[in-house]
Amino acid sequence: MDQLDADGANVNPPAAIPVRVPASEAFGLASEIALVTGGSSGVGLAIARCLAEAGAKVVIAARRESAMKEAIEIIGHGSAWLAHDVTLLKMADRLVTRATEAAGGPPSILVNAAGLHLRKFAMDTSDDELASIMKIHAQGAFAMSRAVAGGMMHRQHGSILFITSVASSVAVPQSAAYAAAKSATLGLVRALASELSPPGVRVNAIAPGWIDSDVTRTWMKTDRTASRRILQRTPMQRLGTPDDVGYAAVYLCSKAARFITGTILPVDGGAGIGF
Repeated sequence: MDQLDADGANVNPPAAIPVRVPASEAFGLASEIALVTGGSSGVGLAIARCLAEAGAKVVIAARRESAMKEAIEIIGHGSAWLAHDVTLLKMADRLVTRATEAAGGPPSILVNAAGLHLRKFAMDTSDDELASIMKIHAQGAFAMSRAVAGGMMHRQHGSILFITSVASSVAVPQSAAYAAAKSATLGLVRALASELSPPGVRVNAIAPGWIDSDVTRTWMKTDRTASRRILQRTPMQRLGTPDDVGYAAVYLCSKAARFITGTILPVDGGAGIGF
């Protein structure tokens, strides 16, 4: 139990500084168990594959069983899949239990990658559509984070990673609901980090820019000026790849990032600072 002084301030001794580990070990994920929601396609699949390649035992969760069966063939390394809908908030605890059974141990990494884009002008977006997008990205991710946090805090070890978006920091037309939901996750990251980090659970986010994905390609096909606008804004003059996000996830979930929590890492080719 925490010891408090007369003013109610925590007077517990600071946590011990961890011992140094070689970089070859620090960037690996051996002995870690990762649960990746939305891990059957796109960025979620790339993250799951990169985590597995770095040594983690990976369990993916998504709605479409056929897609997950194909995904674990790509991920390899003994990965497993579980059917789950993150909007079924009361089922989050059950998913963690099932993932623990599938992996032979509790998750030490959670990646909240499940999501859905809604490309609509704000004036055409209904209340129900806004609520639906918020439920997937914010409420679903919060429910999953809460479900794993207790065990991670007890073990004094864990990493929770949110996938937000460049749309939470720069203006992107026809993305009001999506931008609102992704902006909400930023508040969750910071609040959860402040509460969970003292016992050793780190909470961070990756904010991808424009990634070469089905969503981006569809947008470019329907908006002929989209590609030009994206490249003009992106100093690196290219789209990102899903693996670019996956590599960043490996870093943030590894010992190499053991003193990083509450941060939002842009993986956007400089789009956030582009003119």
